[in-house]
Formats: sequence, structure tokens, C-alpha cells
Amino acid sequence: MAEDIFEKIKNNRGPIGQFAKGVHGYFTFPKLEGEINNKMMFRGKECLVWSVNNYLGLANHPEVRKADADAAAQYGMAYPMGARMMTGQTSEHEAFESEIADFMQKEDAILLNFGYQGCLSAIDCLVDRHDVIVYDSESHACIMDGMRLHAGKRYVFKHNDMESFDKQMERATKIADEQNGGILVITEGVFGMAGDQGKLKEIVEFRKSGKYNFRLFVDDAHGFGTIGETGMGAGEAQGVQDEIDVLFGTFAKSMASIGAFICSDEHIIEYMRYNMRSQMFAKSLPMTLTIGARKRLELLRTKPELKENLWKIASALQKGLKENGFNIGDTNSPVTPVFLQGNLAEATNMTFDLRENYSIFCSIVIYPVVPKDVIMLRLIPTASHTLEDVEYTIKTFKIVKEKLDNGEYKAEELARVETDK
Repeated sequence: MAEDIFEKIKNNRGPIGQFAKGVHGYFTFPKLEGEINNKMMFRGKECLVWSVNNYLGLANHPEVRKADADAAAQYGMAYPMGARMMTGQTSEHEAFESEIADFMQKEDAILLNFGYQGCLSAIDCLVDRHDVIVYDSESHACIMDGMRLHAGKRYVFKHNDMESFDKQMERATKIADEQNGGILVITEGVFGMAGDQGKLKEIVEFRKSGKYNFRLFVDDAHGFGTIGETGMGAGEAQGVQDEIDVLFGTFAKSMASIGAFICSDEHIIEYMRYNMRSQMFAKSLPMTLTIGARKRLELLRTKPELKENLWKIASALQKGLKENGFNIGDTNSPVTPVFLQGNLAEATNMTFDLRENYSIFCSIVIYPVVPKDVIMLRLIPTASHTLEDVEYTIKTFKIVKEKLDNGEYKAEELARVETDK
């Protein structure tokens, strides 16, 4: 008799779900309330927040709030109804796609109703079972899920390791030649956990040298709006924007909204419009979000001080952490990881201490995302933060690191310490 699938779920809650009863509502699914800003309410208490992807501070920008409100008043959240191919097409959507393509210096662009499913579906759309994918080992979950739909071969190279990339490309080229297929290389512009940029320039050099023939897909969710002279992202920052064949960006990070886009050559975008299942069979991006995102793009393009303010905070934070002996890895983006040594229990107690006694809310990352006995505190600086926020955070991190090194977080019960702020 077949096994009951619900019984399997009951007995296997998943790698994170197994801890749900002890962490839900605090370490997982926490509720940050109030206006999106440098400080928000957590469990009835104001906290300094370093966990919200509001890079440019646009979430509550007065021009953005007005554009959102005016569009909602005029259209509501329903219009347009249906998928773009059927009844969800508007002139606003078309104009926005043209503006994105112009800004990103690509021939054409397609709007996506959600970033995760859009990126996933784009990979499925671009390759068939004869093609081979070569991808970075630290690629985002949406990329991994996109590859799970791929019926062909795929090879992973060690993160940003060009020797490993070369080796995997040799394997991929052999298989692609045998199957009369092509190769799609996938990496990220900025890796969202550790903050380092993908080695786009080095990857492109392999193609320029004539050693390998491939197309390059770049997920630049964290780079778009934050790096590069004009904010185009990692391609601009590394001088290879025109060498990226398919460029994915999201509105959920620097633009503080919902939705995403893909830029490429005109014939590739046309192909996606008629073959990308997540957009063909899903509702169009609502007009309110489309108009709001257009305003955000306008501000991103015309107000360079937004990115300058972000980098003022990010640079001060990263410089201060390094000067005080903290390991922030190889980040060359605003994403700021802080690597410490400790186990799961210590990570839990330290995070609790930061939130309850120092009013600092930041994300905590543990194994298997990072190696065992490593704790990564992930900070997202924004243009809404202040230099005072940076100073207080570094001062507090020095205190909690000393407590961690002294073994104070090994205790089952965490001491509640009141401190001057």
C-alpha cells in the first residue's frame, strides 16, 4: 500500500521547519511594524533595523508615496485583469519596459509580476534538454529552482573560482557538442548573503578569448540601483554591461516594491513574451505597482544623492567594522556580513541579546548557509540609516563579540542586561 504523503510530512518537517515551534514569530516570521525606516517596532519595542532591503530609502519617499496613492485611487489593485498576453496589456506597461531597457542600455525588457518566479521561469524558458547550464555554487534559490525544471545537464563551479569555472566549462562544452546544444552560464551580479560581486569580467574574458561559446545570464537583484556609476549594477561597475546576454533585476530591493524585469536583445525578449510560462499564465503586474515602479525608476535615474547616501552609510559601516577587527569577508557592495565563531545555541542567544537588550534587529545566518561553527550577522545598510546608527551598532557589536568570546552565550538562560543607548 502506498505511503500517506501527509504522514511523511508529519515525520519530516524539513531542515528549518523542524525548529518551527521554538523559533516561529521571533527568529522566523518576525513581525516588523510601523513605517519602513531605520527604526521599526518589534514585539512592541523600537529597534534599529538592518534587515530591510530598502537600499535607497524609497519605501517612504514622499514622491513615491504620492505616486502609489494616486495610482491606487485611480486604478485600484485589480486593473488590468488577466495575463499580459490575453487582457493584461497596457500602455503603461509598455512604456515602463522601454524606460527600463533604455536605462539598462539593452534593446528591450519584459516586466515580471514577481522576481522569484520570474527568474525561475526565465531559466526554464531559455534552455531545453540538449542545453547545458554552468552556475555558481552560491546562486540564489530562485536560480536553483529554475535549474530543477531543466531536463538537461548542469555543472556547478566553486563560488567565484575561475579555475573551477574553467574545468566545468570544459565538461559542459563536451556534452553540449555531443548533444548539439548550447551553454548557459548563470551567476549573480551581487551575491545577497556575502555581498561580493560575481566575477562577470573574468567570465566574459573566457568568451572573448574564444575558448568557450556560451550565453551569460546574470541575476543582479542586489546590484541594480546600488552599484555602478549610474546604478545599472554589477555589469556597469565591472565595465561589461554590454556583454551580459540576459540581465535580471528586481523591484523588491533598491526600489522597495514588488515585481521585476529582464533585459536582453529584442528577439530574446520577444521569445520570452511568448514562451515564459510564469508570465503567460499569470496575472499582469497591477497598474498601481507599475506606475509606482516607474516613479521609483525616475528617482533612481535623476537623484544620484539617493545612492550617495546609501554608500555614505555602507562605507562608514564597513570601514568601522574592519577597523574594529571584524571579519566582513569580501563584500564589495552595500550588503555587509559579519562573520563570528560560534554554534547554533550561541547564535540564538546572541541574537536574542541584540534584540532584547540592545534594540538591534539584524538577520542571523547559520549552517548550512555558512560552515558549521560560523555565525553570520547580515546587515543591509540603507539611505535611511544615520551615522549615529552606524556608531551605535559597531559599539554594540564589540560588546556582544566580547561576550561571545568569553562564552557568555553558552548558558541556557540568557542574562537580561540593560544598557545605556
